[in-house]
Amino acid sequence: MLRFARKLCTIFVRCGLPLSICMSYMTSAASPNKETVFTVPWTGTTAPAKILVIRMQAFGDVVITLPYVQALRAVLPAAQFHFLTREEFSSLPENLTMFKRVHTLGGGRNPGRQWLKAVRLLPSLLQEHYDVVIDLQRNTLSRMIRTALHPKSYCEFDRFSLHTAAERTKNTIDTLGFAPLPSLLPRLELRDTSTGLDQLLSANFNPAKKLFVLNPAGSFETKNWPLDYYVQFVQAWSETIDGNVQCLIMGTESILAKSEYLKNRLGDKIISLVGSTTQSQAFNILQKADLVLTEDSGLMHMAWVSQIPVVALFGSTKSAWSKPIGRFSLCLDSSDLECGECARPTCRFGDIHCLTRHTPEVIVKIAHGLLLRKESDAQGNA
Repeated sequence: MLRFARKLCTIFVRCGLPLSICMSYMTSAASPNKETVFTVPWTGTTAPAKILVIRMQAFGDVVITLPYVQALRAVLPAAQFHFLTREEFSSLPENLTMFKRVHTLGGGRNPGRQWLKAVRLLPSLLQEHYDVVIDLQRNTLSRMIRTALHPKSYCEFDRFSLHTAAERTKNTIDTLGFAPLPSLLPRLELRDTSTGLDQLLSANFNPAKKLFVLNPAGSFETKNWPLDYYVQFVQAWSETIDGNVQCLIMGTESILAKSEYLKNRLGDKIISLVGSTTQSQAFNILQKADLVLTEDSGLMHMAWVSQIPVVALFGSTKSAWSKPIGRFSLCLDSSDLECGECARPTCRFGDIHCLTRHTPEVIVKIAHGLLLRKESDAQGNA
């Protein structure tokens, strides 16, 4: 701890920042209870003028925070909202109308570089004079930034609660003492509502057909539904429900081989935009989707926060923290199994039963039910 303190103070001095900020942070970081969640509610007689929201990583968690911040902005329409995140996750926040400014933090996944970039960013953050800081990351780095900014009011994310990330985000913001956030969240508003759509149309998308997004993007095999099951799902849907459907795959190049396999098996029913969209473009394209069939990934979170029907297939993922929520989302997790939610990259039994037990025929029925619910709600609100 002493060695870390010396290094941190050296960085502050080199960047021309007062040592009082560094010492204030070290005092709070030395709390005997490392899991203490600090909150200072807003007590001003008028609404705050400027609010900083911090969520650095990972991309899915960044996405989860956004509709709750949008809901708070509806409560405080005169306030300026700024956002702080890592550079690689900034594309979507930068294209949202709710943020006056998005600050980015370099350094990638290297903690040391992140700290150096953060300290260099502090002078410009200090000039903003934030009234409120909403720390939805709550690690040592975000706590240092919040301490340095010395806002009148702040709140911190409860990282270890058993509630979902979405529920914890709402609860964190509610502790500030403003009007409680609504249970029905607002849609995110993009600055450029056309971004990515030209790419979709040039990939032979037919607007007259339903658009399903297939997302085989789980990070390792215990999060991967079999590719042949995706094929059988599309075939079963086309034969028993509706043949007038196209299926889109998009994401990073890590799923390129999967995309090519599905394209070879399903032909013209597959549209691939793998490796060719930004996060902001992918989000806007998702707004055209009727259904998302997905593994645990950032794109899954973009779908459910947009209130698009989502069937999420969770294998080894711990669902209590990261499952999609809402009326149009259904998560098939493995919490009912003795070996479930193991978080292992490989299955110790070799069969990934937590995922293979969900047959394509069952998923067709579940997906159809979600679409009918969405259509029924739309008719009721017409």
